[in-house]
Amino acid sequence: MRPTGKTVLRVSAVTLVVFGAIYAADRTLPQPFREYPGDEYRVDSIPLPPNYLDKSEWVFARLMYPSIPDAHFRHAGWDWTKGHSSWTNDYPRADRHFLQAVRRLTRLDARSVEQPVNLDDPGDVFNYPWLYAVFVGEWQLTDAQAKTLREYLLRGGFLMCDDFWGTRDWEVFQDSMKRIFPDRTVVEVPDADALFHTVYDLDHRYQITGEWGVWRGIPYRNDGYVAHWRGIYDDKGRLMVAIAFNSDIGDSWEWADDAKYPEEYSALGIRVGINYILYSMTH
Repeated sequence: MRPTGKTVLRVSAVTLVVFGAIYAADRTLPQPFREYPGDEYRVDSIPLPPNYLDKSEWVFARLMYPSIPDAHFRHAGWDWTKGHSSWTNDYPRADRHFLQAVRRLTRLDARSVEQPVNLDDPGDVFNYPWLYAVFVGEWQLTDAQAKTLREYLLRGGFLMCDDFWGTRDWEVFQDSMKRIFPDRTVVEVPDADALFHTVYDLDHRYQITGEWGVWRGIPYRNDGYVAHWRGIYDDKGRLMVAIAFNSDIGDSWEWADDAKYPEEYSALGIRVGINYILYSMTH
């Protein structure tokens, strides 16, 4: 006996209800806003904006990660899940300064505060289309974290890596990156790529030094003399990972309101960040 149209509709309705219930039960809601002590700033040292709990369409997600044993900040014995570790470099001042620029210069409905994201929180990273990782010359992802990050990127996520310098940092970075993508190669992103033209035309890019480089008079760390703009593409030509190697974009956000920090660095750093965000939302 062939099913009637009404039977098919009835079955389809039941199927939708069942799948809807499964989705509702399986859906992972974002973690609530949370703050951690940083390497440079303690909790509450950077005031929260009055609207920090307002709901928004987009959130600046900062990647939390375990560090290598001999991390620069010597916090190898510290519990990285509680902050005060390499992933907190420039946090939260850089994030909140940059978010002011995002809210002023784009129509993106961005939250005024950042969100630290732990890959070990089941499903949480998939709530954020854009993820920022700093000081990745000291990260040491577990196999489980690398697997989660790989899935996140292949499903459409975008990762911005920043502030690591020279040969040793690159080797440490690649150790984890190769576990994320053993089958993909890091390449130099060409000037013509949409990444550099989504909002601002950024054909002329230069090394962005940190506040430390300004007062020290040496604009690089280790043997990181030349800035590189690298990335990893998916099979359709979408950039999944954007890598600012031998530059400190985070500092260009962090010190954007300091008259002693050169405007040229913050001007480029903010434009780079906005391009990366809008690229991730449109590709």
